[in-house]
Amino acid sequence: MATLVKVASVGEIAPGGRKVVELNGDLIALFNVDNEQYYAIEDVCTHDGGPLADGDMVDTYEIECPRHGARFDIRTGAALCMPAFEPVQTYEVVVKDGAIFLVAEE
Repeated sequence: MATLVKVASVGEIAPGGRKVVELNGDLIALFNVDNEQYYAIEDVCTHDGGPLADGDMVDTYEIECPRHGARFDIRTGAALCMPAFEPVQTYEVVVKDGAIFLVAEE
């Protein structure tokens, strides 16, 4: 069964910005991409465990790990270049009544 968990309010994260939130003990990087399109991925590089939210956005939908330069697609979680080759987990985002929710699977 899925549950909606409120993690932010619309307007709280500037366009191009991000926020790290916690969901069921995991750190999740929540991104606001161009005009309130929100994406969420696990905030852990699959190469060495570094925090992805500390990295730079390289392209509209790519985050670069600040440690070794691995890149991930924030829409799909796909690893886009070495040294990472495993994807990061993605989370479904729902925007409703001025709030931003993550879908938590139970």
